[in-house]
Amino acid sequence: MHIDTFFDHLWQDYIRMTPQAETIAQALRSRGERIQNDHVAFRTFNRGPIALEKLEPFILDMGYQRYEPYNFAEKKLDAFGYIPPNPEQPRIFLSELRVEELSTGAQRLIDGLIEQIDPNDVSDASIFWRGPLWDVPSWADYQQLAAESEYAAWLSVIGLRCNHFTIDVNALRDIDSIEAINTLVEDLGFAINASGGRVKGTPEVLLEQGSTKASVQPFAFAGGETHDVTTCYYEFAKRYLNEDGQLYQGFVAASADKIFESTDMRGG
Repeated sequence: MHIDTFFDHLWQDYIRMTPQAETIAQALRSRGERIQNDHVAFRTFNRGPIALEKLEPFILDMGYQRYEPYNFAEKKLDAFGYIPPNPEQPRIFLSELRVEELSTGAQRLIDGLIEQIDPNDVSDASIFWRGPLWDVPSWADYQQLAAESEYAAWLSVIGLRCNHFTIDVNALRDIDSIEAINTLVEDLGFAINASGGRVKGTPEVLLEQGSTKASVQPFAFAGGETHDVTTCYYEFAKRYLNEDGQLYQGFVAASADKIFESTDMRGG
């Protein structure tokens, strides 16, 4: 699949789940800004046909190269960053939950979701905007997962789709800091994820990041109950030059750990 086609599909699915992103993007364009996407991110389980190793080939087939591994011990996640063939194109961040580190009950729930996946549905890069490949869980099952892993609960209802797009602050004309774009976003009426600080990272680690709190939508669970759940959020990134004079290409695990909490309705 061509990269432009891939990201066009992702964006259309993303703004359906994250209407705040379109509002923010339109506000920036009205100021004469050109929006460039720094990266997108995806969440998955480390089991079955949607494990990272099964999804990665679709990314590599578009010309991406695996860059760096990341580990999030507390959140029980492994991840890789991927660098695009053209520096003007977005990076990709793909993480997966180490399901085996959850309780037996949580593993049973997740395995029940994964067992419903038809492997034939995992055949090309369109898998990244398909959403859930299983029947929706009950509210009780969602709560059980959320008690152990917000990541697992989110994935159980939102499914495999883009978790966030990211505005490249370096590419903006009149906004040159994360705090400045945070303020603009708040002026539009959207909340900022303050977990770990409003600005995560520093120039010394070559990357600063911020993000909104995720959009919230009502979701119909199995059994007929409807409850609000978080969907996706908009991120902002500013990169700095390394000692070789090259723009930093990776991610900072300590900052990403807090960015994950943008979808947590309890925190940030």
